[in-house]
Amino acid sequence: MQIERQRQPNPWEDWRFRIDAVMLDEGRFGEVERTLRDDGRSALFLHPGFDVMLYRDEAEGYHLNLASGAPAWFVMWRRDGGDPPRVWPERVTLSYHEAARLLDAQEQVDSLPVPPAVRDWLQAYTDVHYVPEPRRRQRPASFRPTSER
Repeated sequence: MQIERQRQPNPWEDWRFRIDAVMLDEGRFGEVERTLRDDGRSALFLHPGFDVMLYRDEAEGYHLNLASGAPAWFVMWRRDGGDPPRVWPERVTLSYHEAARLLDAQEQVDSLPVPPAVRDWLQAYTDVHYVPEPRRRQRPASFRPTSER
């Protein structure tokens, strides 16, 4: 995964960070975080070694990600208070529900589009493991006791 840092991108920010890319590692990036480029104004950092695991109980979250029309990686990252600040990714997921839980916990979560090979892999997993919950018929309010309306 690559994270980009920009110095004073506008008058209101001293530093801006963004997830630049999520790449399939396949063992070629090593295990050590490193700086790929830093000219003082902008920098690019490589953070290798993140596993993306799929879990059956997150199948609905994967389905929602795929159904969005633009499937995405969801990357949770943190920042320290140094000058310049340092950022690092903590977690990568493909589950819409997991990303929502992280956002509800006030974590920083960014998304990036997944490549077609990952989308196909996620679709194959979801096709096997996602079972939509049956819809429950709602009784009209007039059939419920007044205390439950």
